[in-house]
Amino acid sequence: MSQVRDVVIIGSGPAGYTAALYTARANLKPLLFEGMQPGGQLTITSDVENYPGYPEGVLGPKMMEDFRAQAQRFGTELALGMVTEIDVTKRPFVVTSEFDTVRARSVIVCTGASAKLLGLEKERALMASGGGVSACATCDGAFFPNKEVVVVGGGDTAMEEANFLTRYAKKVTVFHRREVFRASKIMLERAQRNPKIAFQVPAEIEDVLVGADKRIRGVRARNPETRESYDYPCEGLFVAIGHEPNSTIFRGKLAMDETGYILVKDGTRTSVEGVFAAGDVCDKRYRQAVTAAGMGCMAAIDAERWLESQGH
Repeated sequence: MSQVRDVVIIGSGPAGYTAALYTARANLKPLLFEGMQPGGQLTITSDVENYPGYPEGVLGPKMMEDFRAQAQRFGTELALGMVTEIDVTKRPFVVTSEFDTVRARSVIVCTGASAKLLGLEKERALMASGGGVSACATCDGAFFPNKEVVVVGGGDTAMEEANFLTRYAKKVTVFHRREVFRASKIMLERAQRNPKIAFQVPAEIEDVLVGADKRIRGVRARNPETRESYDYPCEGLFVAIGHEPNSTIFRGKLAMDETGYILVKDGTRTSVEGVFAAGDVCDKRYRQAVTAAGMGCMAAIDAERWLESQGH
């Protein structure tokens, strides 16, 4: 613990690797903890067609390999393992991982968020393979032109995803386990007025049905009141039951909203001076790779200027 780092970045993915790239080029010699899933959510995403600079599209894992290599090219040091503790009451800050403890003059939090999934056996595998399961209509809706898809959820996110998908899909069916929706009245009414959107309520998804081509061909659903199961044909399944920010270790240390998203002001500054946040851990509105990368750039510049103001 004798060495004090100018910048420690917690979390990889577009935000973390971009923050590393910018701080490395500023000669701040960043140390980046990659966590359990280097590359973040994009490592379980197949085709990415909406990130600038990849005109033919790119596989999510390949894109994250490119981000990682570029950050390393300029001198970013990568560390394995999860960060398990951070002490922001001391200066320098103390960051503890599974394998090491380091001190840092500044910290950039890029731990992201995780989509809440249904917990079905085939769910993650079909997301990773491009087999027709997704947790982001904005990312993947264009892959379902003139197809029938299912959206699971009952909140504003589900209604927004369903409406968005009607730009491409022939039919969108919303499955919700209750007859009462959590969505706001205006969002629900907008979905109900859309002629391409149908509703299956109350209904719970029990399984994903896969065809010989290893793509989704339907879902097995159950009426929770009658306990009757039935198969419903579709070519895509969009899970829209919410996201959870990966912010547990910062609770009680950084200001958050009621759902655990880290609050930022003046760009990427958190409630603790010298600690910055970028990407999905503080952004519950956009949740896109390109916006996360943009915030990573902002956090790097904010950290660099703050360090300079402190005489480092």
